[in-house]
Amino acid sequence: MSKVKKYVIIADLGLAAGAVFYLPYIKYILYDAQLVSMGITNTQSGYLMTIYTIFSMILYVPGGILADKISARKALSYSCIGTGLLGVLYLFTMKNFVISLCVWAGFAVSAGFVLWAALYRTVRMIGNEDEQGFLYGVYYACNGLACAIVNMAGVWIYGTGADMEDGFSRAVLFGAAAAIVVGILLIFLLNGVENAVQIDDDEPKFSFGDVKKLAKSRVVWYIAVIMLIGYGFYSSTSYFTPYLTDVMGVSVTESGFLSAVRTYLLLLLTPIGGWIADRVFHSTSRWLTVAFLLLSVLFGAVLFLPASISATFASIYSLIPSALVMMTYGLIASLIPEVKIKKALTGTAVGIVSIVGYLPDAFYSLMFGSWLDKHGTVGYNYIFGFLAASGVVAALLCIAMYRHIQKVKNQLEE
Repeated sequence: MSKVKKYVIIADLGLAAGAVFYLPYIKYILYDAQLVSMGITNTQSGYLMTIYTIFSMILYVPGGILADKISARKALSYSCIGTGLLGVLYLFTMKNFVISLCVWAGFAVSAGFVLWAALYRTVRMIGNEDEQGFLYGVYYACNGLACAIVNMAGVWIYGTGADMEDGFSRAVLFGAAAAIVVGILLIFLLNGVENAVQIDDDEPKFSFGDVKKLAKSRVVWYIAVIMLIGYGFYSSTSYFTPYLTDVMGVSVTESGFLSAVRTYLLLLLTPIGGWIADRVFHSTSRWLTVAFLLLSVLFGAVLFLPASISATFASIYSLIPSALVMMTYGLIASLIPEVKIKKALTGTAVGIVSIVGYLPDAFYSLMFGSWLDKHGTVGYNYIFGFLAASGVVAALLCIAMYRHIQKVKNQLEE
């Protein structure tokens, strides 16, 4: 496959993710506005993500298996259009918390079912084994650019509203329309490239018996827990948004734009992380060990920032750990080819890993929200202290995984 076609496909995949996840994760950029518009508490906000994650966990493995059997074109267009239609329902029912819970459960079906497995599988199919870190980095850079554009546009549209509720409704309508339009576009953009991402080697094809083998594999569960912590870092950078408004006095609009930068635009740094993993450390697991230890220090340092520092300094500092998070989170999926899991089972492996890997959506938001409701601004010390401790755990797991990889490699050589 030509490099041009390879990167066009990756750009298409980034476009899909940018459109699909705007609505399920809208609190990342409009946290306070969502609470006011829905009339809910921080804890109730956490429940939305909890229900989303519970349903996603149920669907990850079936979705991974299905992604190994159907085309990315069908999976991605279904995800985008389905998410957009749910956004329209949410727009007219957001005052009813029960219906909103049902909408977030629906987002799990539209955005969480086959999407991740289809994305990761396609990226792996189009690249060689020695460029996986970089290709996943390029995908996340495209994803970040698309997400940044969509989310910044959403924040701008929010600002055109007469008040918080009107602005939030406009932002939701924009997200629903964007997802539907992108879904329709992908039907045409991915037409004719299906053959370009097919497996073209002598590997055995998909077998249901392999699912059981993957579920028993120690390295698969290593990757799952590493994904949990890495994704937990990624999702938790959103708490810099209310931290800057509640503690540092930054305006909602300014904090929203910074959130879009932290959460999406900084994903443009992911190829740098992939290049470091491939060319400097020659191993994703070795690079992640160093990066997680650095993140532990950076998150821990937030506890010692004096309240007297300027809002500008705090805003800039929030970008530093966020940048490193983006240089690591996007590479975790490249651990799958590092441990030599068959290409035909990539989607299934992603499904198994995702059961654990995306658990932060189930309990991080609920736990962090309860800390903020109970302790006020002091709750941020609990949040960032927890993240600092998580970094140490993740680094230890990466060390254990690298040693296991080396042990298997030495046995094969012998």
